[in-house]
Amino acid sequence: MFKTEFEFVLPKGYVDKEGNLHKKGVMRLATAKDEIAPLQDHRVRNNESYMIIILLARVVTQLGDLKNIDTATIEKLFSVDLDFLQRFYQKINSEESTDIKVTCPHCETEFTMRLDEVLHVE
Repeated sequence: MFKTEFEFVLPKGYVDKEGNLHKKGVMRLATAKDEIAPLQDHRVRNNESYMIIILLARVVTQLGDLKNIDTATIEKLFSVDLDFLQRFYQKINSEESTDIKVTCPHCETEFTMRLDEVLHVE
């Protein structure tokens, strides 16, 4: 089955205004609209670096027990957590699935392997 949501754990965590720490979250795969919409936002026109803030606010669907993840939430993340989410976003959105089904030539058992493992089997 095609996976569209990925769990993560922030290195430091988001501290809300009540002092609660939120570390576990979920990020969904980005759509074309997710990547295009921030370009129309005036905050990105004024500062290109703001694009990642808007983008992450769109694709982070859960963070602890917070009800609403928006740009204000992302803005308040520690820089190490922002960096983590940027790298996580790149990982889940830029890598194609490298899992392939293979069959053992000896016993004919079918199983799944990563493509890079298959390419290095001798």
